[in-house]
Amino acid sequence: MPPLKPPVRYQDLADPQAQPRHTGIPTFFRTPHTEALDQVDIGVIGVPFDGGVTHRSGARHGPRAVRVQSALLRRYNGVTGVAPFASARVRDLGDCWIEFPYQLEAALDEIAGFYRSVVEAGVVPLSVGGDHSISLPILRAVAAAGPVGMVHIDAHSDTGDDYMGSRFHHGAPFRRAVEAGLLDPARVVQIGIRGTTNDPDMWGFSRSSGMRVIGMDEFDDMGWRAAAAEAVRVVGDGPVYLSYDIDSLDPAEAPGTGTPEAGGITMREALRLLRALRGVDFVGADLVEVAPSFDVGDITAFNGASVLFEELCLLAEARAARDAG
Repeated sequence: MPPLKPPVRYQDLADPQAQPRHTGIPTFFRTPHTEALDQVDIGVIGVPFDGGVTHRSGARHGPRAVRVQSALLRRYNGVTGVAPFASARVRDLGDCWIEFPYQLEAALDEIAGFYRSVVEAGVVPLSVGGDHSISLPILRAVAAAGPVGMVHIDAHSDTGDDYMGSRFHHGAPFRRAVEAGLLDPARVVQIGIRGTTNDPDMWGFSRSSGMRVIGMDEFDDMGWRAAAAEAVRVVGDGPVYLSYDIDSLDPAEAPGTGTPEAGGITMREALRLLRALRGVDFVGADLVEVAPSFDVGDITAFNGASVLFEELCLLAEARAARDAG
């Protein structure tokens, strides 16, 4: 069936990604929306759930805000030359909406079931939260065949324990993932950790389990290039998950998040850090904790979309490398 409005003069505009960026129905990066998994290599998925938040809610609205801002991103990475939409069938799979949002553990089970269907179909998931509790059920699917490594960029280690009666909040997913055999802690690096705590050993599990923690002061002293080299060394050659919490950024560049911490990574450093991770065997990635109600001028959602594009490029290259065998 021909398009309802075909281009007359500029034939490149037949591609929705080339059309004016203020037009069209918002999807991630203006990619086609589908639920047919056999037509997808990399699926971008919204997870509008923030039932694991311990204080300021609102990240459930993150996927929609990031979708809108992702229209500002174009088809090619001007620095690395990666063309993810040309090398892989990238599609917006819509949202993993939650039927039981008031039952935290049931909601996480719903998310895990959704992602099992995605991963079993051979689709590489790129997810937008939502709060950081969503990473645990995603890992249940991604690491179903065995533990994976992880590059985790965040202001918080998210390896806490029980909080007010729950062990599954957004401050604990990676402790639960290690306990469940989903993460190999010896192949996990956490970058940008900082901020105040109520417990001097709040993130002690990270180090005691064997994770490499690069706190913000160390990151600042060593620089993004050395931090990336250390991350590549730690995760090694096996499969790796990439989890990016937008509160890793300084609040001046990401005010729209639930748990901001002063003195964070700059957006320039974040982009260069991610680009320096090329060659890692990434099998999935997420961007979490964008909370539009706290945003200013959509800067957090836009920076989130920019991070998401770099993650997409990494996934596309890693997938191509695996296919090349």
